[in-house]
Amino acid sequence: MLETRRRGKAAKVTAYDPVWDRVRRDAEAAARAEPELAALMFANILNHGKLEHAVCHRLAQRLDHGNVNADLIRQTFLAMVDSEPEHGAVIRADLSAVHDRDPACSRLIDPLLYFKGFHALETYRFAHSLWLAGRRDFALYLQSQSSMVFNIDIHPAAKIGRGIMLDHGSGIVIGETAEIGDHTSLLHSVTLGGSGKEMGDRHPKVGRCVMIGAGSKILGNIHVGDCARIAAGSVVLKDVPPKTTVAGVPARVIGEAGCSAPSRAMDQLLAGTELGGSEQQVEKKGRS
Repeated sequence: MLETRRRGKAAKVTAYDPVWDRVRRDAEAAARAEPELAALMFANILNHGKLEHAVCHRLAQRLDHGNVNADLIRQTFLAMVDSEPEHGAVIRADLSAVHDRDPACSRLIDPLLYFKGFHALETYRFAHSLWLAGRRDFALYLQSQSSMVFNIDIHPAAKIGRGIMLDHGSGIVIGETAEIGDHTSLLHSVTLGGSGKEMGDRHPKVGRCVMIGAGSKILGNIHVGDCARIAAGSVVLKDVPPKTTVAGVPARVIGEAGCSAPSRAMDQLLAGTELGGSEQQVEKKGRS
């Protein structure tokens, strides 16, 4: 009898989800402050029981089209988050990354409701799951629709880690065989592209905690080391050592990265780098 009561109590305990709790508080406060937007808050957040379902709903609404409507997209995404619990952890890492690194983001609901970089990234994640499941036409349709709606083009076969921020996002292009490590930040107009018409493995491999500045082009099957920093407007055509800053056209090593996690610091100025220093010395230090 006692054991039965214990099991009953345990069944009533729900997992604590601080991210979802904060999202709901933000939405409730926004609905009170802007009654005209209360319907938006209820439809996209407050009517849902968990963060994953709210994200699925919001993405489906934004991707809605006569060819593939919002209901079909939402049902497909919901089936994936319910069958693949890992989606929830990745969504939370991406949402938290934007809130942590973007000074324009003061609430967790901002990326969920409004930021197209977050929307394009999460759409890619569902398209990637479809790609791996062999549903390539649906994955490619999502890539096409996401590119049209968000102006961000990510091939569903690309491999992207968690805790990623696409800041502003406009004009970002990520190719089929590109890879991006955890906790990396990309600003607008970044390209991870090929260097010609070659087939096979032809796109960049970017490490963890890398900061890639606006307008940078990283081309070819090259490697960008962990905690590197790519200055805005750079054209990177060869490997970048870990923990260094590169800049220029073509890019060259100009100094150290300046901190242990450039993607979180988001410092895009070149002050403090060893301008004019020996590239060979910096590369040797980066490998140590």
